[in-house]
Amino acid sequence: MKRTTWIAFAVSISLALVTYWVARNTEWVDATIPAIPRGEALINPFYAAQKFVDALGAHSTWDRAFTAPQPTAIIVVSAWHWNLFPARRDSLKQWVESGGRLVADRSMEDSDRDFERWSGIRHEFRSRRDRRPPEQDTERQCSTFEESDAEAPGAVRPATYQMCDVFDWSSLKTHKAPTWSLSDASGIQAIRVRVGRGNVTMINATPFRYQSFLDGDHARLLAAAIELHRGDEVHFLSEDDHPSLLAMIWHHGAPVVALTLVLAALLLWRDCVRFGPLAAPHEPARRSLAEQIRGTAQFALRYGSDAALHAACVRALDEAAARRLKIYSRLTGGERTAALARLTGFDEQTLAAAITNPDARTSHELRRTIALLEAARRHVAVDLTRPSYGTR
Repeated sequence: MKRTTWIAFAVSISLALVTYWVARNTEWVDATIPAIPRGEALINPFYAAQKFVDALGAHSTWDRAFTAPQPTAIIVVSAWHWNLFPARRDSLKQWVESGGRLVADRSMEDSDRDFERWSGIRHEFRSRRDRRPPEQDTERQCSTFEESDAEAPGAVRPATYQMCDVFDWSSLKTHKAPTWSLSDASGIQAIRVRVGRGNVTMINATPFRYQSFLDGDHARLLAAAIELHRGDEVHFLSEDDHPSLLAMIWHHGAPVVALTLVLAALLLWRDCVRFGPLAAPHEPARRSLAEQIRGTAQFALRYGSDAALHAACVRALDEAAARRLKIYSRLTGGERTAALARLTGFDEQTLAAAITNPDARTSHELRRTIALLEAARRHVAVDLTRPSYGTR
């Protein structure tokens, strides 16, 4: 055999052995993979909690802005800024003190500890040496917590809850008498106290958001924390999904924004550089010199400049005659008329009458006089200088 044949045979055997080993050491099983959230479940952090509340006969809504509901309603806040708007914070306080039920989780921001002073619930942190080792500090760890209900002292056996995502290096404390709480060896992780005619419940976890609601006993915990009854009105409040600044401006002031944009567009259009004239230019039309002269003469006659027009014609005739006769400028008026009559062949008296007294003529007579003077000028200036061909 050739060398290439041996190499191909060895590669084939190797592939067959690898395939046999993979087939003997591989196990094929079916695995169930949770479906990716779609629609409202993808954007609503309380989608599962709302479905649970609605299934128990209550009515739930997801709100992005706080509007004080009825005092018998329930509000669950998560990813909420307590001190962002003082007016909203004070309105929420008044609603609770008038009988409302407020539930807050660990994600609520309390920058200046106003919530702590008002409700009496505070966080107590353990020292670093008492905390869980970092390799064991996973948020998916669940613990069992025992319920303590001061409003149900006759319970035979305290209820227990499996709650996940709890920071056991912190716990909840209060100087008030709690009406309900969940605790274990790490301390109290959920507590309820009275504030006015209502109550405030604080949970040191985020058990009601997205798919974490399906972990542990979070559904039972929600029903116990909000004291859920059939027909209750439950409002879930969150600020982690809010419209952009531009969307809010358009929502609250769309007419002003539209008018501003129209005015800006008009100003830009008014001041922009034009690429051409507003109207197409007219085609340039040329007219002859004769048309120009006739038009000027008609304008002069129409608006009372006949004397000037007559004087211009007489001056043009004298200039033409002076070019023909060198002594023309030294002649008197009668001698000039006689010389013009000899040059042109026109009647001497007719020429004398045409040259003098322009004011005594009517418009029609003036036109004939100007025509006579122009004919004499052309005869002197053109006809007498035109060469004669074919003559000796």
